[in-house]
Amino acid sequence: MDLKEIQNLIKFVAKSGASEVKLEMEDVKITIKTGEAKGEMTTLVQQIPMAGMPQQQAAPAAHQAAPAASEAPAADVSEDAKYVTIKSPIIGTFYRKPSPDKPTFVEVGSTISEGDVLCVIEAMKLFNEIESEISGKIVKVLVDDSSPVEFDQPLFLVDPS
Repeated sequence: MDLKEIQNLIKFVAKSGASEVKLEMEDVKITIKTGEAKGEMTTLVQQIPMAGMPQQQAAPAAHQAAPAASEAPAADVSEDAKYVTIKSPIIGTFYRKPSPDKPTFVEVGSTISEGDVLCVIEAMKLFNEIESEISGKIVKVLVDDSSPVEFDQPLFLVDPS
């Protein structure tokens, strides 16, 4: 885990409001504590020597939240209320395709069934397939391909009718 990744992780924890986060990997142990009342933050990074073992880069990429889009007009909000929003179950990087040379999982107008794969979210070097929990038609894709997503961030709007 390099210094930039650690700094991004500290910024992310500070914005999340968590009071303490512990992260242990093969070669690094990190504890980040925030003091809510005093506004202070303590960070402890400890390198664990692994004699005779090759070092591997298994560090998670802690992405910061993308800036929120500007407020949509009220007409759009009331129109979108009839649709079901599919949200991200994890933090990571959103991909619309299984690999760069493959077609996208779903497009606007695609009919989906319960259990269909809608996208992939990469978290800590693992690719997690996000499946639909409802049947319907994709009305809108709310996230750009290869962009970071937060937990519970809206990804798709689906018309269940």
